[in-house]
Amino acid sequence: MKLILSLFLAALLGACASPQLRGTGDLGLIIERASGQVTLVDTSARQPYARIAGLGDLSHASAVYSRDGRYAYVFGRDGGLTKVDMLEARIVKRVIQAGNAIGGSISQDGRLVVAQNYTPGGIKAFDAETLELLSEVPAEYAPGQFSKVVGLADSPGNKFAYALFEAGEIWVSDFSDPRKPTTQRYPAGNQPYDGLVTPDGRYFLAGLFGEDGVALLDLWQPEKGSRKILENYGRGEEKLPVFKMPHLRGWTVAQGKIYLPAVGRHEVLIVDVNTWREVGRIPVRGQPVFVMARPDGRQVWVNFAFPDNAKMDVIDTLAGKVAHTFEPGKGILHMEFTPRGEHIWLSARDDNKVLIYDTASFAKLGEIAADSPSGIFFTTRAARIGF
Repeated sequence: MKLILSLFLAALLGACASPQLRGTGDLGLIIERASGQVTLVDTSARQPYARIAGLGDLSHASAVYSRDGRYAYVFGRDGGLTKVDMLEARIVKRVIQAGNAIGGSISQDGRLVVAQNYTPGGIKAFDAETLELLSEVPAEYAPGQFSKVVGLADSPGNKFAYALFEAGEIWVSDFSDPRKPTTQRYPAGNQPYDGLVTPDGRYFLAGLFGEDGVALLDLWQPEKGSRKILENYGRGEEKLPVFKMPHLRGWTVAQGKIYLPAVGRHEVLIVDVNTWREVGRIPVRGQPVFVMARPDGRQVWVNFAFPDNAKMDVIDTLAGKVAHTFEPGKGILHMEFTPRGEHIWLSARDDNKVLIYDTASFAKLGEIAADSPSGIFFTTRAARIGF
């Protein structure tokens, strides 16, 4: 009887010490760039449930998720790659894999995590379970010349597409054999600065900073090479100074159209995804940084570079114009929709808060204290290409 009682008490204490039982599909993390920590959040409760420190320089950090949503892989600016257990709220492993890094991605089968690097330039592939380095592709575009890598995105077949800023090229690396990747190169244009893969995984787009236009590569027919779209945009017009590089990585595809931030302009471009021709422009109140579509595609939310980074514009895609404007906080850096789009979370860096709004009524629902928050990443990204 004493033995049974002892075993019962041990089991009870073990249960009390274990993490709270929860599903992973309702979770997310907030990057706190000033303190090198992340805050883990429950998106239904709209509350934090843990904070984890020790992730290094998070000044331009991003995260991807394992297929089951349990693990986050956080890419830090200092080259750190950190695997975080979302359920046990702890760091599983951390490696310093480069001198200067800016984001990464995860393979279609979930077995590889790939980091893109500024210094020394190139990409590195790691085993998602152990973070063992499996292979790397240096971004040496000419003898002794290395390029920053930007816009890395996963695509079907365990392939990754990315752009080389100095080289002016798009590369596609096939990691079917993780230790012996093969790479194809395509000309892109002058200074590609970011990229995205369309939600169906077919097209890779790289925005061009050094010239007007966007480079487009059909990943289903790569033998046709890349081509430029929107190549006449802005020509003959006075350009505004660019205060912050815009981001394409917002999955701005809605209603058969793709919404793109115009570099150095107070406009959002609308492109038909069937013809890849411009079909409209929407004036907004600043230089767009993120142009992100709500999951149902009815709204597109836009934030801006300094000095307009306290503003938000909401575009009604049916009306084709800005339908709501407001100023939710200082330094709005990033946004993330809940899985079905009923709420949006905004990081207000200079207010040290994350703000939560209803996307139908635009009513503020709550806020979460955070130390200079930037990126917000929910676990539903695990099931989406390019996220």
